[in-house]
Amino acid sequence: MSDATWRLVTVNTAPERAKRLIGRVAEDLKDRYTIVHAANAESIEQVEPMVKEHMPNILFCASMWSPEEAAKIQETARGIVPDIKTHAIPQGLQVERGPDAVVEYLNEQIPKLLG
Repeated sequence: MSDATWRLVTVNTAPERAKRLIGRVAEDLKDRYTIVHAANAESIEQVEPMVKEHMPNILFCASMWSPEEAAKIQETARGIVPDIKTHAIPQGLQVERGPDAVVEYLNEQIPKLLG
């Protein structure tokens, strides 16, 4: 159990979906983590100003980004917040398996990421 509040920025072209899914994940994991969805960047170009403004300690790339795009997003975030924890949801997961699969996936990955 950690007392830390995790400020999360998502990078997702569908901001309402990002907010909804992260809300579900935060609720599922609230007994272990306090996760606050600080902001969403809708494009790669928005990542730098969004990270500078919110100084998150976690950043998630949604499944619409290619591995190369996700790597660029994560690299940009680490250039601003060197110890930020980042994770890219596998490309296509939302399209292929739907929002429940994304929530399930994040519920499995977040404990590995945050320890």
